[in-house]
Amino acid sequence: MSVTSLRRAAKESVSGLPREFWWLWTSTLVNRLGGFVLTFLALYLTAARGFSAAYAGLVASLIGLGGVIASMGGGVLADRVGRRPTLLGAQLATAATVAVLAFVRDPVSIAVTGFALGLASNASRPAIQAMMADIVRPEDRVRAFSLNYWAINLGFAVSSVYAGFLVAQSYTFGFLVEAGMTLACACVVFVKVKESRPQAGPVVPGQRSAVVTMGTVLRDGRFMLMVGLSFLVAVIFTQSSVGLPIVMGENGFSSSDVGLVAAVNGIVIVALQIPLTRFIERRDPGRLLAVSSLLIGYGFALTAFAGSLAAYALTVIVWTLGEMVNAPTQSGLVARLSPAEGRGRYQGVYTMSWSAAALVAPLAGGWVLDTAGAGWLWAGCAALGTVTAAGYRLLMRALPAQPSAPVATPVETAEAVGNAPA
Repeated sequence: MSVTSLRRAAKESVSGLPREFWWLWTSTLVNRLGGFVLTFLALYLTAARGFSAAYAGLVASLIGLGGVIASMGGGVLADRVGRRPTLLGAQLATAATVAVLAFVRDPVSIAVTGFALGLASNASRPAIQAMMADIVRPEDRVRAFSLNYWAINLGFAVSSVYAGFLVAQSYTFGFLVEAGMTLACACVVFVKVKESRPQAGPVVPGQRSAVVTMGTVLRDGRFMLMVGLSFLVAVIFTQSSVGLPIVMGENGFSSSDVGLVAAVNGIVIVALQIPLTRFIERRDPGRLLAVSSLLIGYGFALTAFAGSLAAYALTVIVWTLGEMVNAPTQSGLVARLSPAEGRGRYQGVYTMSWSAAALVAPLAGGWVLDTAGAGWLWAGCAALGTVTAAGYRLLMRALPAQPSAPVATPVETAEAVGNAPA
């Protein structure tokens, strides 16, 4: 492909999206450029503070528990209070919590602060996803979610490079740097991002208004099926940070080798996410989700046959391609299934599926490895990928075609924001 073709492809990938989206995208990138504390938290607790691995696991579980609660609560707040105040509050709370974590020393305080960090850092996700669905036209949402996903991984890739040097000098300084970057993210939102929550429609006399509550979301069978499928995908994907490092260690590979293989994931996403988006954005989401589930499931299953560093890297490439297709397509599907007045709640329940998997998958993966062995773990990934692919095909078969409806601009909605339904 020529340089001219590459420039044309890049221009087509980023053109046509509203300015407000790009400020939200910028805030995501700034946030992820400073988001490295959780990556080094277990090492900090064991190596720098002398706590046991079991205690580090407990703190990680408390962070995950906070994420589950925050996913639901953040979604409700995004609908009731608004996307912008929820996002700002979560970012300010995250900055404060990370700063506190830099100075607390006793185990109880660290555990409580870890739980608070899980709450604060996950409360913003439903608001961001709902805001993107508010401000981007339906036909452009997959591309917008893909670009946001690319920013997340670009920020993580860059932060992973310099974060190691920061924490090598001082964990306290590293934590404060993340707190400062999160605060900078909040400043971008405060100055440039407007409220986007749609105005509640007028109530027609004699007709009940469409009130969306958390019960409404949980009774939405089609959406909850999608959440269940998302949970299965997340359970498979979480083995990238649980099963894969353990198995590589048992096969004699060093922590540096594990880090190199893990880095392949970020490199592939940063290099290919934007060109891949042009390929997937106009294609059948049901087929894309089914194929991505198979790539993720069988990509991990191929780990059973890996014996060299290059072979492990090749398996990572396979499931990363599935991840790159799945993430933006599934986010677009959530927005499609969510009524405008309940997007925060719907996004919160969807986000909870990943938080719940972060709690379940480490326990399940560890149990399978201890009782049955690595072969059964990777076979289980293939089985879950197959079941999930079939589930997506069943879900999308009954889904009506996506309407092409205009979306109000953030300026219009900001001027006409009303109170969301209770």
